[in-house]
Amino acid sequence: MIRVEMLSTGDEVLHGQIIDTNAAWLADVLFQQGLPMTSRATVGDSLSSLVDALTERSRIADVLIVNGGLGPTSDDLSAQAAATACGVELELQPAWLEKIEAFFASRGRPMAPSNRKQAEIPAGSELIDNPVGTACGFAVTLNDCWIVFTPGVPSEFKVMVEQQILPRLKARFTLPEPPLCLRLTTFGRGESDLAAELEPLALPDGVVMGYRSSMPIIEIKLTGPAEQKVAMEQVWQQVRLQLAECTLFEGTQGLPALLAQQLRARQLTLTVSEQFTAGLVQWQLASGDAPCRAGEVLTAENRTLDELAQHAQQRAQAQQASLALAIGALQDEQLSFALYTPEGTFGQQVKFNNQRHTRQTRQELVAMMALNMLRRWLHGMDVSVGHGWVDVVETLKA
Repeated sequence: MIRVEMLSTGDEVLHGQIIDTNAAWLADVLFQQGLPMTSRATVGDSLSSLVDALTERSRIADVLIVNGGLGPTSDDLSAQAAATACGVELELQPAWLEKIEAFFASRGRPMAPSNRKQAEIPAGSELIDNPVGTACGFAVTLNDCWIVFTPGVPSEFKVMVEQQILPRLKARFTLPEPPLCLRLTTFGRGESDLAAELEPLALPDGVVMGYRSSMPIIEIKLTGPAEQKVAMEQVWQQVRLQLAECTLFEGTQGLPALLAQQLRARQLTLTVSEQFTAGLVQWQLASGDAPCRAGEVLTAENRTLDELAQHAQQRAQAQQASLALAIGALQDEQLSFALYTPEGTFGQQVKFNNQRHTRQTRQELVAMMALNMLRRWLHGMDVSVGHGWVDVVETLKA
């Protein structure tokens, strides 16, 4: 088994001032290539700490991908740390320096002297091209570990991984067949409830059932070796049947994108009116490129369920939209939804049964409830349904 690790650098990452999205992205990419990451670590902007981390991890890992610390400022120490750990000096790469100078010249800007640092890498290391930035990557071998250094800017890092690092990995190692991962996202039931229902399922050898809770959804994952594909698909069919009522979608596409596809396939357009969610639903649908007419944010006026249903119908007619989704105000822990369709207007009023949730969490929950209401109608299901966090107190069909 090839042991692949990642070392993220920077005080801002170590202290939680920025989220390390590069690590999550790389872990997923490597997993899909049959190289699940075996360890991840973070170290701050300290030369001695970086040297210690490189030396320690190089004795354990076969491949170590180091992210960050290749910029032009004094706290960018990865190249110096690599040279120190390998016992060599930094060496200027004239061709890369010319590339940096040309980069700035093409933008009509002089190159700062500090940028020269980005063309210096440990002597004897392999330069790795960065097609979109000024910081070149490089690779060294230390204690039989292949260590690759990459910039922290996500747009640069991702291009380098895909175009430079993965091809080198495939050339250096015989990669195993990627594991199979089946994913299904649910809404409306708790993690322990789902686990209790799925636990009795007999899993094939080497196959694991996993759960990822991210309020207000829970993802179910069945992961195992590719040779267990047939057996895994048989188990997955059982999972589908048992969780059909609360399943939002399969795979990683996301609900907004799925709704957009279904609306376009049926040549339906949608307009959204929101009060409590303040435009969140419209933004989510726009991120999936859904065919939406102009949306609106309602005033804080509390409408009855009947009034909200009438507003949805009027809004659809005014915007010449096939469908209209309306979300009311939150008052006394209660909130109303209305969905106007060519088949009539559906509505439901719900009451929160958990007062510990923050306003933002509730907004995310309500947005998902609204999208799920639309999804259920598109699938010919009852649009009014209870959830683990709310109780349905009134429904409407007009």
